[in-house]
Amino acid sequence: MMEKVNVYDFDKTILPYDSSLAFFRFCARRYPRAALRSIAAAPGLPLLAVGLASKTAVKEKFYRFLTMIPDVDAELDIFWAEHFGNVNRWYLERRRPDDIIISASPEFLLRLPADKLGVRLIASRVGKYTGIYEGANNDGEEKVRRLRREYPGTEIREFFSDSANDTPLAGLAERAWMVSGSTLRPWPKK
Repeated sequence: MMEKVNVYDFDKTILPYDSSLAFFRFCARRYPRAALRSIAAAPGLPLLAVGLASKTAVKEKFYRFLTMIPDVDAELDIFWAEHFGNVNRWYLERRRPDDIIISASPEFLLRLPADKLGVRLIASRVGKYTGIYEGANNDGEEKVRRLRREYPGTEIREFFSDSANDTPLAGLAERAWMVSGSTLRPWPKK
């Protein structure tokens, strides 16, 4: 039997900002040397913009800051104690227990809020102490592949995201919504 669910991006959709950048800033304030580890990603940004570097490779360099954090789990607990209250109200009002969050952010970063919301999670597999990816960055078509692999037979009733990068998932939904802050608009037609 086909399961019909609502699927959501997380950053700038359920949470009104990017959780990875917020967690990086949080850690950099507490462990200033951690910020220096992420500088290695800077040269890759222009290469990424012109298609000469992969998102996975650049983000892996960015996540090197994790190697400087003595207890990532403890920092995640503190971070989400401060940030979970920022989850968008519109999401809380329509949340369902069969929702699926699909995000390019690391699974270790989003596991606590997904569990607290009582929903399922598909996110990038990144070592929380190493910053090393296990597989591809969960973005674009990869999100479709992961959804089909992890929840075969699932159909998308409604899809919500802030990013045109998620057009492959939006195309699978009965209804898709572009999120901007707390405003939901029908997904733009091609």
